Amino acid sequence: MKCGQGRKALELFQQMQQEGVRQDSVTFVAVLNTFGSVVAIEEGRSAHEQIIQSGWDSNAFVGNCLVDMYTKCGSMEQAWRVFNKMPSRDVVSWNAILG
Repeated sequence: MKCGQGRKALELFQQMQQEGVRQDSVTFVAVLNTFGSVVAIEEGRSAHEQIIQSGWDSNAFVGNCLVDMYTKCGSMEQAWRVFNKMPSRDVVSWNAILG
């Protein structure tokens, strides 16, 4: 993703899922940054559902990345929902919603 190959990163994430590799907070942070960079809102929503199912939605770092992804994709309503549901907010959270 950092080399400008966001779509390839998405393909690798899908391959990871197909091979049954369990995602963690680092995986979700990386993929959310990719979705935001290529404005892939539907894929981002799908990842958000997986994040909720796996219990990572209460992780502040993942929550901040969700807010950032939704704002980059132009979905401010969803960004606000995530922001308001965060159990704790820090300066990064506020910067993500301000951005």
